[in-house]
Parts: sequence; structure tokens; C-alpha cells
Amino acid sequence: MQRSEREHYGRDKKKEKPRTNWGLKAGKWISSILADPRQLLAGFLTVTMFVMLAHMIKREHFSSNSQVKMSITQKDPFERSKFEEQIDDLVDSSGLWGDDAVKLKPCWTKPKKSDQSEGYLSFSLTDGPEYHVSQIADAVVVARSIGATLVLPDIRGSKLGDKKDFDAVYDAQNFIKSLDGVVKVVQKPSTTISAKNLAVVKVPARVTKDHIAEFIEPQFQKKGNIRLATSFSSINMKKINNVKSEIDSVACMAMFGSLELQPEVRGVVNSMVERLRTLSRKSDGRFIAVDLRIDALEKKGCQEPSSDGSKKSYFDAREVAVFLRKIGYGKDTTIYLTQPRWNNSLSELKELFPKTYTKEGIMPTDKKDQFLDSDAPMLEEVIDFYMCSESDVFVPAISGLFYDNVVGKRISSGKTQILVPTDTPGSSASPDQFIPDYITKKNHLAYSCFC
Repeated sequence: MQRSEREHYGRDKKKEKPRTNWGLKAGKWISSILADPRQLLAGFLTVTMFVMLAHMIKREHFSSNSQVKMSITQKDPFERSKFEEQIDDLVDSSGLWGDDAVKLKPCWTKPKKSDQSEGYLSFSLTDGPEYHVSQIADAVVVARSIGATLVLPDIRGSKLGDKKDFDAVYDAQNFIKSLDGVVKVVQKPSTTISAKNLAVVKVPARVTKDHIAEFIEPQFQKKGNIRLATSFSSINMKKINNVKSEIDSVACMAMFGSLELQPEVRGVVNSMVERLRTLSRKSDGRFIAVDLRIDALEKKGCQEPSSDGSKKSYFDAREVAVFLRKIGYGKDTTIYLTQPRWNNSLSELKELFPKTYTKEGIMPTDKKDQFLDSDAPMLEEVIDFYMCSESDVFVPAISGLFYDNVVGKRISSGKTQILVPTDTPGSSASPDQFIPDYITKKNHLAYSCFC
């Protein structure tokens, strides 16, 4: 065959190959497989082996990268990989929030109406809302015991010149109505009170009947009027075994049944709570309130025992962040801080929990000028107290009376999910380990007043 013929033949064969030889061979191959089941099985196993090999190569490559990133995480919990963030999204954190306890009913009984003298008992609410409940209770107990008329107190903040009328913060009419028949309450004395007819008396918190009889009643009979101040050198918020005496019932009523926020302040708190719930859609509208104030941490300066026996009395932002991650809260958790203004020392907390807010970030814009005043922070402190009392979870980074009285208010409303940070070894822990004795042993004073 000549060269030109061979080339022409070859071209013709190439053109025909896709139409004839390939189709013929494929048809024969399929026919042979169908005719012989062993070939069908062998083909299936071959394909399966190639697929498995491809997956092994891919997984080995992913695992090696993950191991490097996880080793970094063990050194520094704030250096996070995409892998860890994906895990966060898969964690079921529903058990972290707990369920509200059954709302308790008051155990106290309202005492019978008693005779009132012509004398007055005056006092001021000072230092912050965590002190107000105890100051109210002591004043009402003393006024009831000596038969004095209670003068509605003014409110004095922690800074000089920060002074407000009672009804600028609390509902005065509700206060007067709640104590009707227990003590008489007036806005102002009907007669002038001077130094000559006024005895200034300091009483310990949770004043007793014996103390009143020995130290206060004689002064009242001598002067006719009492100016009362409560001393907080030490205070015991532990449970009374049995609320049987009249004085115990009066104290419970005054502490847990008389103070309500006035409508405007209540409206600001409600709007802030609602804002946080809106930001917490991935956790069904639930949020954590953390009492963490930089100035308070600086004042602590050293470790000291807390009122309920835990070893460390304060935790900084980084320690709180590690604690919350350790017990399982994910990056989408919404956190409210009592810190007045944002501080750079909070950055490590925000790295792990981007939805971390202070008052300035969630308060209605038209209320900020009125309620955010660093020179007169009284209203801010009141807002913090009620935000911590009404959050789904409360985490006290600082021990003290604020913690003690927030716990009492939460017990009275059935919100007992309170987690106290501690230095616990290991990478994870159950939230149940950090619920305080106040709740697990029911030894807080509030359990004396509610049942």
C-alpha cells in the first residue's frame, strides 16, 4: 500500500473510531460484565477502593492541620481556629441555662396595726441598691418596734453631691401602700425637728429586738425623734431557721415586699432587657449578667474570703471568659456587664464572646444623658442591680453585698441559675459545680422569707 493510501486510510479510521470501535468495545465490555457476576463484583470493589483511598488522603491532610491549631489553643485559649468555631456551633448549650425554679410564696404574715407615737424616725438610703434593702428593713423594724412614724428617706449616692428624692428611683406610693398597717409613712414631718429633739443612732445590719430595747428605745423616749444609720461592718445573709416572731415577718416584708422601681426607671430596665433578648436569638432570647467592675477589682487588690466561703473573691475579664467557655457557653452567648463604660481590659472577654455589652451599648439613646452620668452614678448602679436580678444567668465576678442581695432577689422570683466562678483545673466542667450554697443548701436569708 502506498504512503498516500496509508495516510488516507488512517484518517478514515480515526474518524470512524468514536462511532464504531469504541462503541463496539464498550458494548462487549458491558455484555461480558453482565454475563459474569464476578467481573461486576470485581469492578465495584475496585471503584470502592479508589474512593476510600481518596478520602483517607483528604482526611489525613485535614487532621494534620487541626492538630497544629489545637496545640496552639492549648497554649492560649484565645487563639481560636475555624475548626473550634464550627464546634461551638454544634454544641447543645440548652442545659447551661437551667430552668426557673417554682416561684416561692411569702412566708411572712402581716402584723396587726399598732399605735403610733408623735415621734419620727428618719434615715437615708446610701451607697447603692445592694445596701438599700437592708437599710429599709432595719428602719421599718425599728419604727415598728418603738412606734415611730417613718419619714420617706432620700437617696445618697457613693459620690459627694449625688443625692435624689426617693421617688426619683423607687415607687413611693407602692412603698407607702405596702407598709400600710405596719408603720405609718409620711413624705415629710409635720413638725420641725432640731438637734435638741433628735437622737442619732447607729445600728448593726439586721438589728435585733434586744438591741432596739437596750440602745434605741431609751433614746427615742428621751429625744422624741430618731435619726437612724445602719452599720455594715459585718452582715450575715444566712437563713433564719424559723420566721416566727413579728420582727422577722416585718423584716421580710420590708426587704422583699416594699421596694419597686418607679415607672421611668423600670421602663429603661425593661427596654435594656428586651434589647439583650433580641440580640440572643440563637440562645432563645437568654443572656448572662456578669457583675464585673474594673474599679471594684482594683480596690480589692488582694484575695480575701467571700461571704459564702469561696476562696477567691474576684475574677478579671480573662478569668471570667475562660470560666464561661470551660462550662460550655459558646461564642454566640450574649453577656451584660456591670462595668460602667467599655474598658480595654475587657477585650479578652469580648474575643471569646463578641456579644458582650455594657449599658452604653444597649440603653435607649434618648435616656443616656439622664441615666449615664459618671459624676452621679446612682441610677447606673440601680440599673445594674435589677439587670443582674432579672437575667437568665447571673455570674458574680466580685463577692460582697451586691452579690448577696442580688441572690436574694433572684430567689424571691425563682431565678436561681447563679454560677460563681472558681479556679478549677481541666478543660471542661459541669455548671452544677458552680451553683453556690445559697441555692443548693437553701441557706440564704431569702429562704427564711419565702416558702
